Amino acid sequence: MKHYTNFNIQKIYKGSIILIGNFDGLHLGHQKLFQLAQLYKKKYKLRIGVVNFDPMPKMFFNKKLKNFRLSNIHQKIKLLSNLKVDFVITKKFDKKFSKIKALDFIIQILNKKLNSKFIFVSNNFRFGNKREGNVHLLKKYEKSFKYKVVKPEPLIKSKKTVSSSLIRNLLEKGFLDKANNLLNRNWTIQGTVKKGRQLGKKIGFPTCNIDIKDYVLAKPGVYAVKVLRKNSNKYIKGIANLGYRPTFNQKKILLEVHLFNFSGNLYNKLLSVEFIKFIRKEKKFKNVNQLRAQIKKDLNIAKKTK
Repeated sequence: MKHYTNFNIQKIYKGSIILIGNFDGLHLGHQKLFQLAQLYKKKYKLRIGVVNFDPMPKMFFNKKLKNFRLSNIHQKIKLLSNLKVDFVITKKFDKKFSKIKALDFIIQILNKKLNSKFIFVSNNFRFGNKREGNVHLLKKYEKSFKYKVVKPEPLIKSKKTVSSSLIRNLLEKGFLDKANNLLNRNWTIQGTVKKGRQLGKKIGFPTCNIDIKDYVLAKPGVYAVKVLRKNSNKYIKGIANLGYRPTFNQKKILLEVHLFNFSGNLYNKLLSVEFIKFIRKEKKFKNVNQLRAQIKKDLNIAKKTK
């Protein structure tokens, strides 16, 4: 799969099926969309391309929106590759790009740069300066620029539309199982291990400290996890605390991971932490001994989790 950071794609990719969106998390609803695109690919003998943006436009326009992502760019690229996409364009979303008029986006990018044959978008898709562009505008110029707009029906599960917003909400409320079902995999935070205050080591449970950056803040608490190191395909089971460590009066959100049956230096190493089960919410203990006793109980639950 070819990855671009602008719209200057190779000639072989022009005249493709183009899917536009954030595709945050690449959940079951997105996967249904890509399955449909594959049918079009087979029928019309075309390639599949994805246009997405970084940062996500919503985060660009709302600077206070910090913890929002379900997946980072690297995870998204890997997931798109697994979905057999031929090329991906990750366009930097900045002030200049945000000022492009909707019609110019259609003429200059979708037509001239990409020569799109099919354009897959959701019903609520908006684009262009001040979000002036929509599906109606795209359809208006179908004949002029010889493309066809495809608006797949949303995926409904338990009478709710499967969406990135729904999954964020489930994670924030601690419904990890439901979120993982809609993702069709375990929700995962990817980050680099940083040196912390070594509070875990002092109480007998050394941890890897990971800054969650702009990932969505799932419900603070203790989770059973499994961890994958970069360039490894062997998982290590563990337990994680996602939260503020109230017993130690910490104010910054942090992901701390304790690995089972592992010894070694992981500082500055990239880890992918998969969340398997929500064990309990975070709480403040009267003293370290109470915390240590609770951690032992949590460990027993995590070790039994498959």
